[in-house]
Amino acid sequence: MADFLKRLVPKRFQKKGVVIPVVRLHGPIMSGGSRFRPALNLSSVAGQLEKAFGMKESPAVALSINSPGGSPVQSRMIYDRIRALAEEKNKRVLVFVEDVAASGGYMIAIAGDEIIADATSIVGSIGVVSGGFGFPELLKKIGVERRVYTAGENKVILDPFQPEKESDIEYLKTLQLEIHEIFIDMVKARRGTMLADDPTLFSGLFWTGRKGLELGLVDRLGGLREEIKTRYGKDARLELIGAQKSLFGRRAPGIGAFAAPEQMAVQAVAGLAETLEEKALWGRYGL
Repeated sequence: MADFLKRLVPKRFQKKGVVIPVVRLHGPIMSGGSRFRPALNLSSVAGQLEKAFGMKESPAVALSINSPGGSPVQSRMIYDRIRALAEEKNKRVLVFVEDVAASGGYMIAIAGDEIIADATSIVGSIGVVSGGFGFPELLKKIGVERRVYTAGENKVILDPFQPEKESDIEYLKTLQLEIHEIFIDMVKARRGTMLADDPTLFSGLFWTGRKGLELGLVDRLGGLREEIKTRYGKDARLELIGAQKSLFGRRAPGIGAFAAPEQMAVQAVAGLAETLEEKALWGRYGL
């Protein structure tokens, strides 16, 4: 509809210059999310991506990434959607790294045809990490007896209220190795011969944007506005594609305003846990 209305406006009144849509992919990557901590996942950005790639007159879509990673599943789903839309709409994808594009954030970044990063940004961390807490002695101290009934001898592996078992840890590591191999294959497929022959490349280490350029993890150093002006001319304009809104103006999807008090309490606790998890993710990169 917007394109149709634009064609009705006389050319002398139309703004000059190429318009490049910008989608911001910021924050930890995880399923779900809440009003306290909106999550970066396919559900939260699908509408923005569809709208950006649907702008017929734009030759490219710019993605601004600032993410320390998170869910490998959601990261890969966002990556797949970007590549599918790029091929369907015949658009070039330009990725711009802000503070961080690490782990799952870098997995999304390689969906770009080109990756442009600030010299001081953080890129890489091509690895897999799992974290949690163990409370095997806590229940004893507070006088609580844990009762678990299962059908299946491995149904409660990695239970945080039981002592760690070596067999559980080894099984988790096999899963991590498999996901790591998938991640490595994706990077090699997208970056190909640009990658440096460096033994630490897939070790989980992370680097500055400047070092990432040497390693072939990024294509050049720079910023979004300057790069777009250089590439498409001084009259080129950026159009930020915002999140979809609900009927009442709230970001969709979201939590309704009429939640019961007990639901709000649960959401508040969940929000605290999400905040701690988010701080831990950013903290790995000194942020």
